[in-house]
Amino acid sequence: MPTTSSPPPQHAEAILDAALQLAALHSWEQVQLIEVAERAGCTLADIQRLYDQKEALVDAWFDRADRALLEAASDPLLGPLDPHERLEPLLTTWLETLEPHRRTTRQMICGRLEPGHLHVQGADLLRISRTVQWWRQAARCRSQFLQRALQESVLTGIYLATFVRWLTAPGDHTTASRALLRRLLRHARPIL
Repeated sequence: MPTTSSPPPQHAEAILDAALQLAALHSWEQVQLIEVAERAGCTLADIQRLYDQKEALVDAWFDRADRALLEAASDPLLGPLDPHERLEPLLTTWLETLEPHRRTTRQMICGRLEPGHLHVQGADLLRISRTVQWWRQAARCRSQFLQRALQESVLTGIYLATFVRWLTAPGDHTTASRALLRRLLRHARPIL
């Protein structure tokens, strides 16, 4: 009986990159997995072994941003900063990772907010919580119990407000989202 082997991990990145490239040419909605396979030089079965559905590529895209945020936490320039001072550059790194495909990211989010996609919306709440948890960890926030819960709630609001501004601001969206992030963090400093 023939055995099937899983594609190597770098194949997962190539598949995600192929999907993002196709979305940049058309739209996320128009991306077909068979075309992704052709562009990535693999089969549809390879994609299915790595991503059980197209929505899993969206998760992989945000996982990539989470990894970049966590890698940025090791930057020696952040070492002497206190946790509050680390929050801004870390979330900025997260957004910069998504920047090359901002339009596609917006399309992904809009697609997941459609009423017919209730099956992914619950998971999206967990994804937001997970990203905020990694952000807190990378910033070295140490609060506990009720203070931690309050801090998580405030950071979740800051994260969402900044992300929405980054997604929707016309013109210089990077400057607009960074200014908002800086202002919100400054106002929240007593809590954080």
